[in-house]
Amino acid sequence: MNLRRRNRPAAEVQTSAMNDIMFFLMLFFLIASTVTNPNVIKLLLPRSDSGQSISKKTVSIAVTKDLEYFLDKQPIALEQIQPRLLVYKQQVEELTIILSVDRTVAIQDVVQIMDIANKMGVKLVLATEPK
Repeated sequence: MNLRRRNRPAAEVQTSAMNDIMFFLMLFFLIASTVTNPNVIKLLLPRSDSGQSISKKTVSIAVTKDLEYFLDKQPIALEQIQPRLLVYKQQVEELTIILSVDRTVAIQDVVQIMDIANKMGVKLVLATEPK
């Protein structure tokens, strides 16, 4: 018995389309990861028509809807805000506090921080977002 070998073409997998898709996915995730900033405090700021930019030494205080306080993006207790602001005031003559408060926070909580700023003789500015 004479067995003949058949010449079959070798099976090949075309991966060029998959390489294109993987490249675009990698590019998408690279761009998406640079757009997001994980160090941002999420607040819904009140709106204002007249906005000003501040050019002097500023310190930002943020209050979230859960009454978490942040001084220059660092979490802080309400009782520790005044001693930390005193340190800043000793370093700079004209200190300005930018107060960013969520819209849902009660006025009493905002007034507490405003009282701290008034006692220290520091200028306080409420942050808003343009309409």
